[in-house]
Amino acid sequence: MDTATPAVTVALHDGSSVVAETGQVDARRHGELLLPAVDRILAEAGTKLDAVTGVVVGVGPGPYTGLRVGLVTAATFGSALSVPVHGLCTLDALAYAAGLDGLEGPFAVATDARRKEVYWARYEDYRTRDGDPCVDRPAEVADRLAGLPVAGAGALLYPEAFPDARGPEHVSAGALASLAAERLAAGAGLLPPQPLYLRRPDAQVPKNYKVVTPK
Repeated sequence: MDTATPAVTVALHDGSSVVAETGQVDARRHGELLLPAVDRILAEAGTKLDAVTGVVVGVGPGPYTGLRVGLVTAATFGSALSVPVHGLCTLDALAYAAGLDGLEGPFAVATDARRKEVYWARYEDYRTRDGDPCVDRPAEVADRLAGLPVAGAGALLYPEAFPDARGPEHVSAGALASLAAERLAAGAGLLPPQPLYLRRPDAQVPKNYKVVTPK
């Protein structure tokens, strides 16, 4: 599952291929949409939640509230079912989906980080990221990605900075699960299911804050 972007996306994977997948784009309803999406794919696959043997969740980068919905839900499932919970960078899953759609490397992906910024990363190919994910204003990164195709909603939102913007627009849980299955089968470790934040939160302790203690 992934809720790091406006897309609420869930998939069921059997270790070889995607069994069922669903997704809906709504930046304000992650909490409302996620569990019905889980029920929907289980029903489509004709199975029940207690058959799940592991959970993979996108860890972002992404806005705080939506990202936490997926992470908390994944952790809850892991605890209730006593199964492992793995994290995977959302940008990696988006790059994997872009590669399956025919985009060859090198290329980059970019998602909307709000505040007129994008979360982005560069890839040598659709399985190999070149460096760490970053957050920047589009104009600040345009020169570094000049001449490269850039997939994702962040690129499509700022065509003046990313003239070769491509789809897919949002991440899919099917791509997330397929990439995770590949890495696990190869013995590669995945990330802990912890949020990947690239900037400070909006809520901060005010400067010159005075602590009041009782006498």
